[in-house]
Amino acid sequence: MALRRFLGFSDGELMRSDAKPCSQLMKQTAGLCTVGGGLAFWILCRLHYGPRITVPRSLRWAACGAASMSATSALLVRLFSPECEPQNIAAYDKRKVVS
Repeated sequence: MALRRFLGFSDGELMRSDAKPCSQLMKQTAGLCTVGGGLAFWILCRLHYGPRITVPRSLRWAACGAASMSATSALLVRLFSPECEPQNIAAYDKRKVVS
Protein backbone atom coordinates (compact mmCIF):
# COMPACT_ATOMS: atom_id res chain seq x y z
CA MET A 1 0.00 0.00 0.00
CA ALA A 2 2.96 2.31 0.36
CA LEU A 3 3.26 4.75 -2.52
CA ARG A 4 6.99 5.24 -2.10
CA ARG A 5 7.82 2.44 -4.54
CA PHE A 6 5.44 3.77 -7.19
CA LEU A 7 6.80 7.31 -6.87
CA GLY A 8 10.41 6.15 -7.09
CA PHE A 9 11.43 7.02 -3.51
CA SER A 10 12.10 3.43 -2.45
CA ASP A 11 15.04 1.21 -3.20
CA GLY A 12 13.24 -1.86 -1.82
CA GLU A 13 15.77 -2.66 0.91
CA LEU A 14 15.11 -3.52 4.54
CA MET A 15 15.50 -0.80 7.13
CA ARG A 16 17.76 -1.11 10.16
CA SER A 17 16.75 -3.57 12.84
CA ASP A 18 16.11 -0.77 15.37
CA ALA A 19 13.55 0.91 13.09
CA LYS A 20 10.14 1.67 14.59
CA PRO A 21 7.42 -0.71 13.33
CA CYS A 22 4.80 0.74 10.99
CA SER A 23 1.88 -0.10 13.27
CA GLN A 24 3.47 1.70 16.23
CA LEU A 25 4.32 4.72 14.08
CA MET A 26 0.74 4.91 12.78
CA LYS A 27 -0.73 4.65 16.31
CA GLN A 28 1.50 7.38 17.71
CA THR A 29 0.90 9.75 14.80
CA ALA A 30 -2.85 9.17 14.85
CA GLY A 31 -2.99 9.74 18.62
CA LEU A 32 -1.11 13.00 18.39
CA CYS A 33 -3.22 14.25 15.49
CA THR A 34 -6.42 13.27 17.33
CA VAL A 35 -5.66 15.82 20.03
CA GLY A 36 -4.48 18.45 17.56
CA GLY A 37 -7.45 17.95 15.25
CA GLY A 38 -9.93 18.18 18.11
CA LEU A 39 -8.43 21.43 19.35
CA ALA A 40 -8.13 22.92 15.86
CA PHE A 41 -11.72 22.16 14.88
CA TRP A 42 -12.99 23.39 18.25
CA ILE A 43 -11.25 26.71 17.57
CA LEU A 44 -12.72 26.80 14.05
CA CYS A 45 -16.17 26.22 15.53
CA ARG A 46 -15.69 29.10 17.96
CA LEU A 47 -14.60 31.36 15.11
CA HIS A 48 -17.41 30.28 12.80
CA TYR A 49 -20.35 30.52 15.21
CA GLY A 50 -19.13 33.26 17.55
CA PRO A 51 -21.69 34.02 20.27
CA ARG A 52 -24.20 31.50 18.84
CA ILE A 53 -22.03 28.54 19.86
CA THR A 54 -23.51 25.76 21.98
CA VAL A 55 -21.77 22.97 23.86
CA PRO A 56 -23.16 20.11 21.70
CA ARG A 57 -22.17 21.95 18.55
CA SER A 58 -18.61 22.57 19.74
CA LEU A 59 -18.24 18.95 20.91
CA ARG A 60 -19.51 17.71 17.56
CA TRP A 61 -16.98 19.85 15.70
CA ALA A 62 -14.16 18.71 17.99
CA ALA A 63 -15.11 15.04 17.56
CA CYS A 64 -15.28 15.37 13.78
CA GLY A 65 -11.93 17.15 13.73
CA ALA A 66 -10.31 14.52 15.91
CA ALA A 67 -11.63 11.64 13.80
CA SER A 68 -10.77 13.21 10.46
CA MET A 69 -7.26 14.30 11.44
CA SER A 70 -6.51 10.94 13.06
CA ALA A 71 -7.60 8.97 10.01
CA THR A 72 -5.86 11.32 7.57
CA SER A 73 -2.55 11.27 9.43
CA ALA A 74 -2.57 7.48 9.79
CA LEU A 75 -3.28 7.12 6.06
CA LEU A 76 -0.49 9.50 5.10
CA VAL A 77 1.99 7.68 7.35
CA ARG A 78 0.90 4.36 5.83
CA LEU A 79 1.32 5.65 2.28
CA PHE A 80 4.56 7.63 2.54
CA SER A 81 6.61 6.30 5.44
CA PRO A 82 9.57 4.02 4.64
CA GLU A 83 8.70 1.91 7.68
CA CYS A 84 5.40 0.99 6.00
CA GLU A 85 6.85 -0.56 2.87
CA PRO A 86 5.82 -4.21 2.45
CA GLN A 87 9.27 -5.70 3.12
CA ASN A 88 9.63 -3.68 6.36
CA ILE A 89 6.16 -4.61 7.59
CA ALA A 90 6.91 -8.27 6.95
CA ALA A 91 10.24 -8.03 8.77
CA TYR A 92 9.49 -5.82 11.77
CA ASP A 93 5.77 -5.69 12.57
CA LYS A 94 4.93 -8.37 15.11
CA ARG A 95 1.64 -10.04 14.32
CA LYS A 96 -0.22 -11.21 17.40
CA VAL A 97 -1.34 -14.79 17.08
CA VAL A 98 -4.60 -15.62 18.86
CA SER A 99 -4.44 -19.10 20.34
